[in-house]
Amino acid sequence: MSRLNGLLPAVFARPFTAIGGVLLLIGAMLPWATFLLNDGAYPEKATLQYFDAPFELTGYRWHTLLFGAVVVVLTFVPLPGRQRAMRALGFGGVAIGLINGAFITGKGGGIGAITAADGAYAFGGIVTLVAGIIVVLGASAGDLGEIPHWPDSIFGLTGVAQRLVSWLILVLAFAGVLWLVAQTLTAGGIGGAAFPYAGAIFLAFLGFAGGLLGALHGIGLTGFVSRLSERYRAFSIVVLVACAVALPFTDAGNQYWMQVAATIGVYAATAIGLNIVVGLAGLLDLGYVAFMGIGAFVAANLSGAVASKVGWDLPFPVAALIAAVIAGIFGAIVGSPTLRVRGDYLAIVTLAFGEIFTRSAQNNIGGLTGGASAIPGIPQVTMFGTAFNEPIAPFGIKLPPGVLYYFLIVVVIALVMAIFANLKNSRIGRAWIAIREDEDAARAMGIRTGKMKILAFLVGATLAGLAGAIFVHKLSTASYDSFKFIESVTLLAAVILGGMGTIPGAVLGASLLFVLPEKLREFSDYRLFFFGLALILIMRFRPQGIVPDRVRRAEFAGETAEGKPIEVIEEQVVLEQEEAERHHQAPTAPEGRV
Repeated sequence: MSRLNGLLPAVFARPFTAIGGVLLLIGAMLPWATFLLNDGAYPEKATLQYFDAPFELTGYRWHTLLFGAVVVVLTFVPLPGRQRAMRALGFGGVAIGLINGAFITGKGGGIGAITAADGAYAFGGIVTLVAGIIVVLGASAGDLGEIPHWPDSIFGLTGVAQRLVSWLILVLAFAGVLWLVAQTLTAGGIGGAAFPYAGAIFLAFLGFAGGLLGALHGIGLTGFVSRLSERYRAFSIVVLVACAVALPFTDAGNQYWMQVAATIGVYAATAIGLNIVVGLAGLLDLGYVAFMGIGAFVAANLSGAVASKVGWDLPFPVAALIAAVIAGIFGAIVGSPTLRVRGDYLAIVTLAFGEIFTRSAQNNIGGLTGGASAIPGIPQVTMFGTAFNEPIAPFGIKLPPGVLYYFLIVVVIALVMAIFANLKNSRIGRAWIAIREDEDAARAMGIRTGKMKILAFLVGATLAGLAGAIFVHKLSTASYDSFKFIESVTLLAAVILGGMGTIPGAVLGASLLFVLPEKLREFSDYRLFFFGLALILIMRFRPQGIVPDRVRRAEFAGETAEGKPIEVIEEQVVLEQEEAERHHQAPTAPEGRV
């Protein structure tokens, strides 16, 4: 992106952004398709010849109109960071125009579908694409400047007034996050034969979301909210949990997305546990999903399943606790080779353990896994006589089946996040980070590295076992197919993609890795191609992860926690030191004689 900086002289910045903003407005109201496609009309009234009611626009056309209006306003309003914001909005316009235009062209059989055919004209997509490019070039002309740093004291307030205003800002910010999550899940609908354009609409929405978040980051708002959430951490956690609980009451509160969200939650909790092993301690574990499988099969055998050989029928909390403990014991056993091996050799050891677990479960060793027949008939979790797979109607609002599993996993994730945060900030967490950075140096400083590494495996495996117990009760079946090597790779990818060593990173990484394939099912054979391409682009431009910690951000991106280049900070420090030395060595006038 930085190669675009200064491509045009600074004098062209305002004219280009103004023209680009106006063209975005025009592109939103122009037709996008010249005729009805074979699979039906393209959504958002794309085939209308001209839309004379801009405030009645919907979907990607409304997003394009919004981007255009904001770009025009920012062109003439001296807002700090506006160049960065307009550049992000320009890229968002490029994505919206390119995705919809390419999809209409492919479904319409040629370029005529987005230009002219049979006397009809449709240049909305092309105008939007060109407008986005113009905005990007104009915003990149000259110096972008640094991301603004908003003062921590809001409107000069202090004491209780500042705290209340900060809390209000956090509530509004997290409510915006809830809205964005709900819109992301529902963008394009579920897809299928009823709506064959779901994938394109979803990708176009991602372009809108990326442009919006980039603009907010460019003006410094996201950094400001992040600092506020760190200052009022307890309040932020409460609001986040409340927003998660409120998700079923949004447009995403249907049975399909509640099932998907509960599954994402299970893997997110497991990814947080893996983040302890990989993100904090730096121990590459390629068989981590085996601990989740151990917890799943233990819970299945202790919960009264018909096919269970144990024959015990313990309450779910007891079975889940026992499953977590047994998984933790196996984690300590697997972690013991770390006393002798490290790096690639440790990865091979953990990979071997994962394969041993898979083959043992497949062959039904000891009669505890059911082999190819699995262990079906695991009873549902119940509370106050209500099964978790039944619909509920709190306060007269009907919620879909499976929503109680979603609420359960929200509570579990909150618990796991609290454990992770406390461990990371404790002496144990600092010892793990020291081992990750340099094990020999950590040992020389007096850290018992062997004990700490085994403890990392134990804690991570315990959390995975708990998640596995919830997972099989939700599915009502425990099968070895759910715990193969590819699942370990997916969990590891979630940790690396989201940001190693951070709590939001593991949750966001797991969400992306499960939401993207679900939303891209329409592309059939190309689904995994687009999915892999998205991961490559994310890691290319965010090698430190989407939500990195301070160390990873400095290591991979060369930036401080505030997003400033380390080289710039170092130059400023050197200049300040030189200035201080010159001031200290400046000759002073001789004192006068009395």
